Amino acid sequence: MSALLSVASLTKSFGGLRAVRTVSFDVTAESITALIGPNGAGKTTVFNLVSGFLRPDGGRVHFAGANVTGRAPREMAKLGLVRTFQRVQLFADMTVLDNVLTGAHLHTRGGLPAALFRPPATRAERARVETAARRLLERVGLGARASDPAGTLAFGQQRLLEIARALAARPRLLLLDEPAAGLNPAETQRLGALIESVRNEGLSVLFIEHDMNLVMTIAGRVVVLDFGEKIAEGAPDDIQRHPRVLEAYLGVEEPA
Repeated sequence: MSALLSVASLTKSFGGLRAVRTVSFDVTAESITALIGPNGAGKTTVFNLVSGFLRPDGGRVHFAGANVTGRAPREMAKLGLVRTFQRVQLFADMTVLDNVLTGAHLHTRGGLPAALFRPPATRAERARVETAARRLLERVGLGARASDPAGTLAFGQQRLLEIARALAARPRLLLLDEPAAGLNPAETQRLGALIESVRNEGLSVLFIEHDMNLVMTIAGRVVVLDFGEKIAEGAPDDIQRHPRVLEAYLGVEEPA
C-alpha cells in the first residue's frame, strides 16, 4: 500500500541533546500505527516535527504525496493531519459541544466565529455542523454532557472530548498522543473500538501509547523508539519478541 505519511531521516536537537536521530517510517492509508518507547525516547518530539509544531534540523516529512516539512500546524490541519496532545488542551469554560465545534471551524465558511455563533448567513451550516458534533459526542460516550462546561469532565472524559474535537476537523490522518492516559478500563475499551471504527471508515491513525495491551490489540504496525532512535518496526507479535525492544523496556540483555 502507498504511504499516506512518510517520515525520512528526521533529526532534532535541543542544545547538546539529540532528541530525534534520523528516524524514518511510513504510515499507510486506512491503517493504525503505534509509536512506542520508554519515557524520553523522543515520541512526542516526532509528533511535533510531523505536525509542524517543531521544525526538523534534518530529514523530510511527506503527507499525501506532498513535501510538508516545516509547514505550520494550521496548514497541516487543513491538509488533513490533525493531532491531540499529551496534556489535554480544552476550553474549560466552554461547553463540551462548543469544544467539538471549534474543531470544525476549518470547514465552515465563517471560520471559528461561524462555528460558535449563529449569524443568519451561516445558521443552516451551524445546524449541520452541530448535528455532526453531537454524533461525535455520542461516539465517545459524552452525548449526555454536551451542555456541561468541559472543565467539569473527569480527566479521562476530557481526553475523549479532545479526540471528538480532532475528528470534527475531518482528518485523513489522526495523531493521538497517549490517548488512553487517565482512562479507566471501560473507557480504554471504548477508545480502542473508536480508533478501529475510524480506521474502518477510511482514516489512518498514528498514536503514542504506554498501554501495551491496547497497542497490541489494535495496531497493525508498531514503531519503537529509544533515546531518539528507531530500534524496531514491525507487526505487534514480532515487536513483542524483538530483543532490542525487550532490552529497552525490561532491561533484558541482548543475546551475544
